[in-house]
Amino acid sequence: VQLQASGGGLVQAGGSLRLSCAASGNIVDIGDMDWYRQAPGKQRELAATISSFGRTNYADSVKGRFTISRENAKNTVYLQMTSLKPEDTAVYYCRADVYVFGRTTSREYWGQGTLVTVSS
Repeated sequence: VQLQASGGGLVQAGGSLRLSCAASGNIVDIGDMDWYRQAPGKQRELAATISSFGRTNYADSVKGRFTISRENAKNTVYLQMTSLKPEDTAVYYCRADVYVFGRTTSREYWGQGTLVTVSS
């Protein structure tokens, strides 16, 4: 199983970006899907999460500005980011709980990260 993240880049403060993360491989189902981020010199933090049923939760720092969504048929999770601030600059990682053929429990997989830089 692989998670491929994309959509990062350089944007001015106040701008928007949309991140995507597609899972591929021997997948039966996917549970929770998340976006984490790690700013320079800081610990990785959870930005947003979405369950397989579409229930979402957000970090206070992104609430009202970021929207997480998913397309189960495409095994893909998105993060729409608006009103971006310089403090949103970070490497963004997707994470998913994946059920594969031959296993009854899920396993955690991570994407490779995509850099988001917000200039002031």
